[in-house]
Amino acid sequence: MKKTSILCIILAAAVVLLCAKLALNSSKNQANQDNVANVEDATYNSIMTRTSIRKFQDKAIESDKIEKLLRAGMAAPSAVNKQPWHFVVITDADIMKNVSRQGAGAPLGIAVCGDMDKALEGDARDFWVQDVSAATENILLAAHAMGLGAVWTGVYPIKDRCAKVSEILQLPENIIPL
Repeated sequence: MKKTSILCIILAAAVVLLCAKLALNSSKNQANQDNVANVEDATYNSIMTRTSIRKFQDKAIESDKIEKLLRAGMAAPSAVNKQPWHFVVITDADIMKNVSRQGAGAPLGIAVCGDMDKALEGDARDFWVQDVSAATENILLAAHAMGLGAVWTGVYPIKDRCAKVSEILQLPENIIPL
């Protein structure tokens, strides 16, 4: 009889521990679900509230934020994972004014370009435009999430505009500004 009582106590203790562990896991799962919901809400909100900003404060952007913006661009999807992008960081006001009227006065510009040495070959070569566009959108969303204003100004496929930006930024032939 004593052995049966001891077994019952051990079994009861095991059941209590198991229930406590299940309750803890349930709490953790709920917390994880809440975190996922918060991230989903924040991501959706960032997408839905991003707007083009054309008036900028004369305030330098910290280098760690610039790095985050570039990393966001590099996190974009690309065809066959070629990642045919090339980023030119512009902090010189005169260069900014010459590159983009809409960006004039901005303390930072990122010329998002296609690297034709990394582009696919043949008929798929022009996928670089989609890849670099995805990188651009990632940068815009990251800027918005950081509380920075940004605007996308395009030059491609207008050859004169591409040539002008390429000349100003001294880009090699294989790098095409988007």
